[in-house]
Amino acid sequence: MKLHILGKILKKDARAIAVVGSREMTPRGKVLTEKFAKEFVKRGYTIVSGLARGIDTVAHQTALREKGRTIAVLGSGLDIIYPFENNAIAAEIIKHGALVSPFSLGTKPFPKNFLARNRIIVELSSAVLVVEGKRRSGTLSTASWAANAGVDVFAIPGSEATDWLINEGANSVKSPKEVIDKLWI
Repeated sequence: MKLHILGKILKKDARAIAVVGSREMTPRGKVLTEKFAKEFVKRGYTIVSGLARGIDTVAHQTALREKGRTIAVLGSGLDIIYPFENNAIAAEIIKHGALVSPFSLGTKPFPKNFLARNRIIVELSSAVLVVEGKRRSGTLSTASWAANAGVDVFAIPGSEATDWLINEGANSVKSPKEVIDKLWI
């Protein structure tokens, strides 16, 4: 599958951690996303996420605020930023990372596109951290792609999705150090 890119993917972006979770994040989820993403950036990791509302947006914003790199994978063409309110963030990501899409220009953000987007998030990452989510969510799709690809899945206990993932074998973590210590890159 051909990827369309705005911005640049650098060699150092091979050290990437996907940070994903609920669009309807809780205050706890926001704090945890900021804490983990900040530490990952400090340790030289690129943050990969899907530019969705909630956890994804906070992960990208934190990477940018901390002067790190971030890659946003879209479920639409690169000319259609979804959600619209993330246009300014997308413009900043282009300067400090990349917008990536497997879809051609003009492709609208249809629900089925987000499953393909989730696969690309995994392919660009060394690990996936699920911050929080509901039991039925796209976040679990990303975790499933990761598990099937042999990519480490980490989950922070305390939500329906993360508790379920931990019961299914995901790595339960409470600190960024636990993720970083397990990664070999």
